[in-house]
Amino acid sequence: MKLFGTMKTNSEGVLEIGGKSVYELKKEFGTPLYIMDEAYIRETCKLFADNFKSSVLSTEVIYASKAFLNVAMAKLISEEGLSMDVVSGGEIYTAIKAGFPMERVYFHGNNKTRAELELAIEHGLGTIVLDHRQEIDTLEAMLKEKGKTQSVLLRVNPGIDAHTHDYIKTSKLDSKFGESIYDEDIYALTKKLSESDAFDFKGFHCHIGSQIFEEKSFIQAALAMVDFAVDVKEKTGVTVEALNLGGGFGVYYTEEDDPMELGAFLKHLVSNVESKLSEVGLPSLKIMIEPGRSMVSNAGTTLYEIGGTKETYGGKDYIFIDGGMTDNPRPALYSAKYEGAIANKMNEKSTRTYTVAGKCCESGDIIIKDIELPEAVPGDLLAVSTTGAYTYSMSSNYNRNGRPAVVFVKDGSARLAVKRETLEDLVRNDVL
Repeated sequence: MKLFGTMKTNSEGVLEIGGKSVYELKKEFGTPLYIMDEAYIRETCKLFADNFKSSVLSTEVIYASKAFLNVAMAKLISEEGLSMDVVSGGEIYTAIKAGFPMERVYFHGNNKTRAELELAIEHGLGTIVLDHRQEIDTLEAMLKEKGKTQSVLLRVNPGIDAHTHDYIKTSKLDSKFGESIYDEDIYALTKKLSESDAFDFKGFHCHIGSQIFEEKSFIQAALAMVDFAVDVKEKTGVTVEALNLGGGFGVYYTEEDDPMELGAFLKHLVSNVESKLSEVGLPSLKIMIEPGRSMVSNAGTTLYEIGGTKETYGGKDYIFIDGGMTDNPRPALYSAKYEGAIANKMNEKSTRTYTVAGKCCESGDIIIKDIELPEAVPGDLLAVSTTGAYTYSMSSNYNRNGRPAVVFVKDGSARLAVKRETLEDLVRNDVL
């Protein structure tokens, strides 16, 4: 298992994160447990902020909070001076409760409800990213009724087909997100936005997908967006002030993954946009990116207790853990792969091939297939790495299992960010 951030093996062969051993964390907080390496998250925030900058362009790093969000995370992002995107009323409310500067919040989504839009307007949310024509009409009517003006971007689809899983491609011509830049009506729509008294139209947003390793896909999308901004200027007279280039930067989960070196890539992305703008003679504008997974994924580790092992008649060896698809549905959803280790036997040689199975009543509740590990026994602790993104945020109560606790670790201390759900929590909203 590859170690990230402050992860290390101590002299007793036990995994430590943020200066805390997994034994200490298990004793204090129980398992399953989401462990977030706070120092590593902050380091990554700084990496983005320090490398996505320009001497001629305005730049902004916007954390894509759907990857991992709670009040503690929102406060951390605020402290690091980054902005944040949200995609639901719940995420907006979390930002509000965290005291996040609402002028630095961007609201995305292909079906924002009236209640969510009301919440955004009421709390002065900075920018709403419009997705389609009906939403434009709805928000415009709401704003006119309230006598307010809202800063907006229009999400567009540049048609870049990045190499990633179909479920996380978002820029295909038949995507549910945004309006196509190849639709001739896009120019009339842009003109309408720029002339409306209800909108302060800033520019366009795009996002080509997630877990993408090819730098050229992002460069192509960025240059296509600049070309589109030029076309808009020529055909409508509207000068675009901002281009949000989205996120989707791939991360390491297993040896099969080959992520870009982020610092070099970000500088290359900025320089390509600078050169393109100079080439086409477009006035200086603001460019933004929205990292989510790449900000937190490698900083997260999920800790489980092994409850038992089983050798089947068919020859497969199982490790049974006290969590599973309820705390990490990604393997079941789209065959996501992970690395792991027996966290109290980090220095022992691997002697057996196991499949790590969760406790849910589903044959598909498998976290890792065919992993080489030391001999496992009940009571051992299993660590699964790179679980900082889309695990806690996608967790469920399937089989009436409670969601795990979340802890932030740093400099030898651990602070609880989210309490473990209790049995009482599971029936709290049931009507007797």
